[in-house]
Amino acid sequence: MRRPEKPSQGAASVYRREKPYYTLHDWCMEHYGEKLYKIALDAGLSCPNRDGTLGRRGCLFCSEGGSGEFAVPVTPGRQSLSSIRRQLEQGKALLSSKRTGRRYIAYFQAYTNTYGPIGYLEEIFTAALAEPDIAGISIATRPDCLPQEVILLLTRLRARFPGKFIWVELGLQTIHEATSRLIRRGYPLSCFDEAVCRLRSAGFPVIVHVILGLPGESREDMLATIGHLNRCRIFGVKLQLLHVLRGTDLADLYLSGAFDVLSQEDYLQILTDCIAALSADIVIHRVTGDGPGHLLLAPDWSRDKRRVLNALHHKMKLESIRQGQGIKKEKE
Repeated sequence: MRRPEKPSQGAASVYRREKPYYTLHDWCMEHYGEKLYKIALDAGLSCPNRDGTLGRRGCLFCSEGGSGEFAVPVTPGRQSLSSIRRQLEQGKALLSSKRTGRRYIAYFQAYTNTYGPIGYLEEIFTAALAEPDIAGISIATRPDCLPQEVILLLTRLRARFPGKFIWVELGLQTIHEATSRLIRRGYPLSCFDEAVCRLRSAGFPVIVHVILGLPGESREDMLATIGHLNRCRIFGVKLQLLHVLRGTDLADLYLSGAFDVLSQEDYLQILTDCIAALSADIVIHRVTGDGPGHLLLAPDWSRDKRRVLNALHHKMKLESIRQGQGIKKEKE
C-alpha cells in the first residue's frame, strides 16, 4: 500500500491505540496525526443488479438508496465537477461542529461507483481529489465492475495526486456460494479473488464489506469468511450487522418467518470471535453499521449504536479479547 504524506509535527509517532482492535481512527492518527472525517456521496450511478444487466431488484438486503441513505446526493452530468465540490461543502458543513481533524475522506458510497463511463468517473474522482482538505477517496464498488480501464484510471489519478490515497471497497458479504445465491450477489467468489489480486498488484488498498448474521449462516461460516480475508491480505474490513430494512425483499422474507435476526448477545459473541480471528494488521473500519431509523425493521436493539459499542468494548476488556489472538490459538 502506498503511504500518504507524513503527518505534521510528529503527532502520529506518539499515538497509542486505545481499543483492542485496529480501528480506522487508529490508522488516521498513525498516518496523519488527526482524525479524518468521511463525507458520504451519491454520484448518481447505478448497479448491474438494478439496471437489468443482472437484475432489477438489487441484492436481497439492499434498499432503494443502494446503501447510500446517509450520502450527500450528487447530480450527474456536465456539471459534475462543480456538483461534487458543492456536495463536499455541504458534507463539511454537517461536520462543522466536530472539534478534531481538519481533513476528510470523500466516500463514494451509494450503488456501484465504478459502474459508469470512464470520462464521468474521472471527473467525479478528480473533483474530490483536487479539494485541498480531502486526504483521499474511498470508492465502494463490485468486483465484477472493475475492468482494466478503471484500474488504469485510478493509477493515473494516483500519479496526478501524490500524497493522497485511493481506496477501493468491495461488497463481498460472504464467501459461501449458497448464501451468495440467496442474497442475489451476482458474482462468484473467484471474481472477488481476482479483483483483489489485480487491485493489490496495482498498489490499491482493498476494504471488504462483510455482513454478519445472513440467513442460514453459522458462526463457523462467518469465521470461514474472515479466514479467507486474512489470506487475501486486504487493507481493511467493514463488519456489518445484518439490518432488515423496510421495502426490501429481505424484509418480506423476515416477516414471513423464514429467518430471525441475531440478538445483541449473539451478535457480540460472533463479532468478538471474528475480531479475534482477524489478522491484527487489517484495519477495522466498522463493527456494526447504521440502519436508517425510518427504514429499520429489525433488529430494534441496533438503533442505539453507542450502547452496542460500549457493550462490545466492555466484553472485549472483560474477556481479554484482542484482534488477531485467535489466529495464534489456532496455530498452537
